[in-house]
Amino acid sequence: MNAAGASVPLGRSGVSVSRIGLGTAPLGGLFTPVSDAAAAETLAAAWDAGVRYFDTAPHYGLGVAERRLGAFLADRPRAEVVVSTKVGRLLRPGHSPAGTDGFHGVPTDLTRVWDFSAAGVRASLTESLERSGLDAFDLVLLHDPDDHGEQALAEAYPALAELRAEGVVRAVGAGMNQTAALSRLVTATDLDFVLVAGRYSLLDRSAAEALLPACAARGVGVLVGGVFNSGLLVAPRAGATFDYAPAPAPLLARARRLAARCAEFGVPLPAAAIQFPLRHPTVSGVLLGARDGREVTENMAHAAVEIPEELWRELDALAADDRTDDQADGNGDGGTA
Repeated sequence: MNAAGASVPLGRSGVSVSRIGLGTAPLGGLFTPVSDAAAAETLAAAWDAGVRYFDTAPHYGLGVAERRLGAFLADRPRAEVVVSTKVGRLLRPGHSPAGTDGFHGVPTDLTRVWDFSAAGVRASLTESLERSGLDAFDLVLLHDPDDHGEQALAEAYPALAELRAEGVVRAVGAGMNQTAALSRLVTATDLDFVLVAGRYSLLDRSAAEALLPACAARGVGVLVGGVFNSGLLVAPRAGATFDYAPAPAPLLARARRLAARCAEFGVPLPAAAIQFPLRHPTVSGVLLGARDGREVTENMAHAAVEIPEELWRELDALAADDRTDDQADGNGDGGTA
């Protein structure tokens, strides 16, 4: 599967994205500092591999990721690339201790301020353009409005819709790591696309229950992030993380069963994790993070692995068995959503 260079429509938005996009949270110092040189190497490796969709946000390293991405794209053909950023957190003078929100090696004289007002949306986009040096962002998303749902619906979304109508941005969306609020936004607004993180993976298929059908019915594009569930589906070993916390023993056991079944077919578990969401007809692409060129190369190689249909049937059967076990135990979603 040569997924990286393939370009597909993002729902009815009129925008097309490469099937593999690069998420820039790691380039903003998520979990560990990343140098300017390493960030540039990562971006160059993605570009050389055919990636033409890049996602960023003010939140990622308190503006560091936006600056690095903009500097890299400064001498690339702008018409060849799709770039997204997000709104909902403004960066303001203040103190952020090292490691705040998991980001390291970033400014300590700025702080994040939640703001889903219409004025906040416009200010956020203006400041993102200034930081990145880009002339425009193609896609803009509401970023994690979990605890700000009403303001996001009443103020932030209408502001994004106005920017879209004015031609300032090409398409608007919302990005979250839960499905209920995204489903509400899809049905209550005219979003062009959603970015759902961690909820449509080999270990957690909950987005398929309501969110993906709602998107399909309304022509809303879908991007999937968190395909490794923060690490467990890269290497299911003791100490691995699921949703940025130590993986519970039952989930670790499930991931190991998935890895063993993949190994029987000579397929690396990360390859199946990357390609799984792309099999759904509503999903346009997946976003993969990387902090150096080696990780980019590995991800692209995994995206190109040929996976037999028999293995997909086996993995689907394992997922069905796990779901049955959860229902028998009264766990519902098994604690994975």
